[in-house]
Amino acid sequence: MSRLFGSVRSRATLGATLVVAVALVAAGTALLLSLRANLTGEAGTRAERSAQAVASELAARTPLDKLSGLDAEDTPVQIVDEDGVLLAASEDLERISGTGTSEVTPAPAPSDGDDRDDPDDRDDDSLDPGEIAPGASYTNGTATIDGDTEDYRFAAVEVETPDRGRLTVHAGAPLAAEHSAVGTALTAMLIGFPLLLGVVAAVTWLVTGRALRPVEGIRREMAAITASEDLRRRVPEPATHDEVARLARTTNATLAALEASVERQRAFVADASHELRSPIASLRTQLEVAAAHPELLDLDGAVEDTVRLQNLAADLLLLARLDTGERPAGTRVDLAALAREAAAGREGVTVEAEPVEVSGSRGQLSRVLANLLDNAERHAREQITVTVRREGGAAVVGVADDGEGVAEADRERIFERFVRLDAARSRDDGGAGLGLAIARDVAVRHGGTLTAGAAPAGGALFELRLPLAGADRGTPRA
Repeated sequence: MSRLFGSVRSRATLGATLVVAVALVAAGTALLLSLRANLTGEAGTRAERSAQAVASELAARTPLDKLSGLDAEDTPVQIVDEDGVLLAASEDLERISGTGTSEVTPAPAPSDGDDRDDPDDRDDDSLDPGEIAPGASYTNGTATIDGDTEDYRFAAVEVETPDRGRLTVHAGAPLAAEHSAVGTALTAMLIGFPLLLGVVAAVTWLVTGRALRPVEGIRREMAAITASEDLRRRVPEPATHDEVARLARTTNATLAALEASVERQRAFVADASHELRSPIASLRTQLEVAAAHPELLDLDGAVEDTVRLQNLAADLLLLARLDTGERPAGTRVDLAALAREAAAGREGVTVEAEPVEVSGSRGQLSRVLANLLDNAERHAREQITVTVRREGGAAVVGVADDGEGVAEADRERIFERFVRLDAARSRDDGGAGLGLAIARDVAVRHGGTLTAGAAPAGGALFELRLPLAGADRGTPRA
């Protein structure tokens, strides 16, 4: 059961059915109450008309035994005085309730010596002789006439008679039509509502199934992709413009990103293995030769290979940390001071810098400048210029050399990992092609950019742009 209602299709069907059921019950209840109120009101109106007719005859001094309203077959009538004594009742009336008195047999007529209402003893709100009180009061009850018992709506009308004082006329109208109509409507609802709910459930089940069919296709394809580990596959995209189509497109975009990431990882591992193999093989050869012939040990070469291996391992570790999304620290770093530190001890490097602070990792930003200067030293003829300046809301660090420069077609490719141009390879002193890739990744992690262009002197110009630290976003310092 829990599995059945654990699906979206089942929950949607159940939810729609419940909502419609609640709406139908509420609407049906309101309809029945309205129908009952209207029919009861009509019965009350008929009862009031009957009571008013009898009251009119009483106001005209019609004797009780001559009243025309007492012989109606379906209208029970009672006439009582102010003391609640029954003076007259309908013919064949056997039992009655709901009128204030259950008597059906009139009391004996009073003798001439009995007390009559004295007009001087009337209350201030009494009616004038022959006047009928406006309006009526209503009650529900039952009456048995000639052996038949039914429910009635009773209306009570007061009349001030000239000879008998104030009398109250109770007249009833049957509620059989109201009961019949309400019963018929209720029966129709009890039969129709379940059928309607069944139709709603079936339609909702079919419509939801059709709407979720693409989702099931996506699920099956994702399960197949997971089982096969083939990220080249894609989920089917519906030819619609709804949420399911957007889900499919987003899923395919995610699969494409995963495929690209896996391919980058594979290429990275392959290139890293290739780059590590050379220094390790060279170092192993030197150690084996030294083990057999100690006098032939090339100590400087072994140290050089060890340093190269150490630097490569450090580069790979930093790239791995950057790939995991590691965020730099929020330390304030003065790029001018950092540029001077990076240029210290390097020949032919000129620094032109104004104090500019950014927020980030001092160690990573120092690594960027060192990598840019290392790259410039490998290609420069004589001169390298480092500039640090403000430009709008950004700090700009430029590293320019007077070498041959970078062809426009290669200005993006040089930032790829393990990429070294032919010219660079001919003069490479052991670099693995990771310096510029690391520099760009660090720049991106700091919310900035790193681009390659042409220097005024004809060589290459690398520009690092980083957002200024919060305190430095205003007017530049002098």
